Amino acid sequence: MSKHILIVDDSKTVRNLVAFIMKKEGFRVTMAEDGFDGLEKLYSAEEPVDLIISDVNMPRMDGFTFIRTVREQETYRDLPIVVLSTEGQEKDIQMGMSLGANLYMVKPAQPDKMVKNIKMLLG
Repeated sequence: MSKHILIVDDSKTVRNLVAFIMKKEGFRVTMAEDGFDGLEKLYSAEEPVDLIISDVNMPRMDGFTFIRTVREQETYRDLPIVVLSTEGQEKDIQMGMSLGANLYMVKPAQPDKMVKNIKMLLG
C-alpha cells in the first residue's frame, strides 16, 4: 500500500509541484492551504497520514504553530514532518527542529534529494 503524504503550503504552485513529484514516486497525496486546513485534513483523513511536508510562512496558522499542534497530540508524536520553506536562516531551522520537525529543507529543494529524504523518513 502506498504511503500517504500531507502537503501544507499556502502557495498553490508549490503544493501542485510537490504533489506532482510525490505522486510520480507512487505516494498518495492530500493538500492543505495552511495550518488550520492541514489539521483539518490530518484529522479527517480516511487513510492515516504517513508524513507531512509543511511550509512555515502561511496565513491563519503558520507552519511552526502547525507542527507544535501536531506534536502535542500523542497520536502524531512520531509522524515524520518535513519543513519546506524559503526561510533558511539558522534560527528558523533551529525553531523548526526544536518543535519536532524531522527534516528542514530550504526552497527550492532539489526533487531527487527531497524524494530520497522522504523515503528515508518513511523507512
